[in-house]
Amino acid sequence: MLHLENRQYVPRNSRALVHRARDLCRGVVASIRVCRVASGFVELDVSVGEEDLDTVVRRLEPIGMLDNARHVVEEEISKDDGIRDGIFYYNNERFWEAHEAWEGAWKKCRGREKSLVQGLILLAVSFAHCQKDDDLIGLGMLGRAEEKIGDSAGSYHGIDVDRIRGKIAGMRESGKLVRFEI
Repeated sequence: MLHLENRQYVPRNSRALVHRARDLCRGVVASIRVCRVASGFVELDVSVGEEDLDTVVRRLEPIGMLDNARHVVEEEISKDDGIRDGIFYYNNERFWEAHEAWEGAWKKCRGREKSLVQGLILLAVSFAHCQKDDDLIGLGMLGRAEEKIGDSAGSYHGIDVDRIRGKIAGMRESGKLVRFEI
């Protein structure tokens, strides 16, 4: 995962940016799959060998200077660490990474808690789609998130579940995804 500084790009630029990134990296053994645009960075989902990483980063400089590079793999993580990391990533618009962290925690959950965490995963995925200018898909995911969160209430690892449910209901009613911190 590469994060480049955002030079005033918006989600509707994501498709053009992924094509531009592929053109800039032509001739390098790299696969650029997805571009997501957050307010502070452009996130590129890239597969590249370590030997070509510097070349890819240098070639992508016309889009933005490197802010962060992270090798995202499924890792063994404690439930508490996964929830904590997911909150951090979510609040920093790193929605795909929030999804991954929460998924690691979800695997360790049971019953009602498992469903609640799956709702958080779907919430993060909805905003990841928004960053790709796929708002309709994101809004559809909100319905699934709301269903999974169900009637869970109160606080979960410092997350105000009632507030999230209200935010989801408001976005579904308005038909507009509006980012918020948890």
